[in-house]
Amino acid sequence: MTDRTSPPGPVRAPAREGQFTHLRLDKVSRRFGDKLVLDGLDLRIAGGEFVALLGPSGCGKSTALNCLAGLLPLSGGGIWLDERRVDTLPPERRGFGMVFQNYALFPHMSVRRNVGFGLRMRGIARQEARARVDEALRLVQLAPYADRLPGQLSGGQQQRVAIARAIVIEPPLVLMDEPLSNLDAALRLDMRTEIRRLHQSLGLTTVYVTHDQEEALSLADRLVVLREGVVQQVGTPEELYRSPANPYVAGFMGYRNLFAMTVTGGEGGHATARGLGIELTGVAGEGVGSGPATVAIRPEDFLVGEPPADAENVIEVGVEVVEYHGRELAVQARLPEGQALRLRTSTRVERGETVRVWVPKDRVLIFADATAISPQPGPPQSGAPDATGSGQETAAEASAS
Repeated sequence: MTDRTSPPGPVRAPAREGQFTHLRLDKVSRRFGDKLVLDGLDLRIAGGEFVALLGPSGCGKSTALNCLAGLLPLSGGGIWLDERRVDTLPPERRGFGMVFQNYALFPHMSVRRNVGFGLRMRGIARQEARARVDEALRLVQLAPYADRLPGQLSGGQQQRVAIARAIVIEPPLVLMDEPLSNLDAALRLDMRTEIRRLHQSLGLTTVYVTHDQEEALSLADRLVVLREGVVQQVGTPEELYRSPANPYVAGFMGYRNLFAMTVTGGEGGHATARGLGIELTGVAGEGVGSGPATVAIRPEDFLVGEPPADAENVIEVGVEVVEYHGRELAVQARLPEGQALRLRTSTRVERGETVRVWVPKDRVLIFADATAISPQPGPPQSGAPDATGSGQETAAEASAS
């Protein structure tokens, strides 16, 4: 289990003059009245790194970004670029680029004038400014649209204008606040690729806020998962995906089945838990002993059909809802005591059918933390689930709202 507030190792070298070696958030806190919405955030970001702040609404991720940008004063702590403290500076003196969720473009200005606005405010010479705007438009593939107004562009094109405006000033840091949330699914995929391409080709340092775990996994070098203003885990996408620190992080990493059970024994790094009319054996997390625990399983880790003789964790369930998703089915079934179990399978099953499912014990996580709420009876929520559970509310998300 890792919880890295510092980068895991060397990252790409800074690409431009003025780039920094590291950004440090030292016990950054923010209050609104009596409510502490960001509680002692410690984080070190290397130049050239892409870091995503991940969590549901109200977790403190946008507050952290606004504190970085200078749009909110700190209630405690400090922010440093190398050895220079920047949280005492106004936003315009920090020189950071910002991309907002709602684009924030000037509707009466052409694409070219929108992109060049920051350069004009900085007094950059006209010839240099034009060359930099042309290059930024080329990078985001909008050169043919330079003379159009924002209202004449699609949502994806408007967001690319906003990105060009952020990078044209050659900022030491680019801050992105859920920039893809207003786009449809196909555009989000395209823009994810575009953002990652620009980050890598320009050697940018990026802090990216999102509630979408698939987005965070695909874009970031490291993830910071927040809950009610407190960091739950910091690490690479693979670290968080394979070894979530607690049920809350597991919920964000696609473990849609979170069951409150009781550990009755265990050995060799595994534990056995009972409850809900079933018994499961899985990998024991830190501090797991006899008593209440949370058992976490991803939907895609279940196997369906007649289990082999050596199958582990065999359960009989009743199929309640079947959703067709092309190559596989998203299924909601019921455990013996009525709790919902979610699985994904290429095996054909029908509503009303009773089937046997099983899951290898190394695909089951058992946490000493029993605060996660087991999925309650009810139909599946809308949105197409995927390997990371994107588009579905997890038990951990529900408990945080």
